[in-house]
Amino acid sequence: MVNLSTKERMLLEDEKSHEQLCVDKYNEYSNKAHCPELKNLFSQLAQKEQQHLDSINQLLNGIVPNINQQPGGQQNNSNQQLVNQQFINQSPINFGTNAYNEHDKMLCNDSLSTEKFISSTYNTAIFEFRDKNIRQVLNHIQKEEQEHGEKIYNYMASHGMYQVQ
Repeated sequence: MVNLSTKERMLLEDEKSHEQLCVDKYNEYSNKAHCPELKNLFSQLAQKEQQHLDSINQLLNGIVPNINQQPGGQQNNSNQQLVNQQFINQSPINFGTNAYNEHDKMLCNDSLSTEKFISSTYNTAIFEFRDKNIRQVLNHIQKEEQEHGEKIYNYMASHGMYQVQ
């Protein structure tokens, strides 16, 4: 059982509200997206954000989750990538440069901005915790938030929504 300081508890409560927002947002965006591939991506991200929320709730209850035994580990991630690739290959939709839905682009831009913000809040929180194990959990979540941003960026770039110059 971990005894949290007032500041640590406050930071975790902030992260809890951020994670709940992400769960709600990705579930909503999965329903609103036009592209089936994007619907699938948002659905996957909602599930990962729910895992983050569960971890934060555990921390608030004084329990440090074991990040090495959480569902969705490396093997599951590899399987999901294979499923995603098969889905993309079977998709009848042909996305060329700038052939995307503007509404989907807005959902992606908002999601990418959210991931950037959430990652930065974890960065700050990590430095405020005394317990090394809690810092590792927060660092693990932050890394996954960055991976979420990468997935959104990759989707956008592959559909002509985000062009680096």
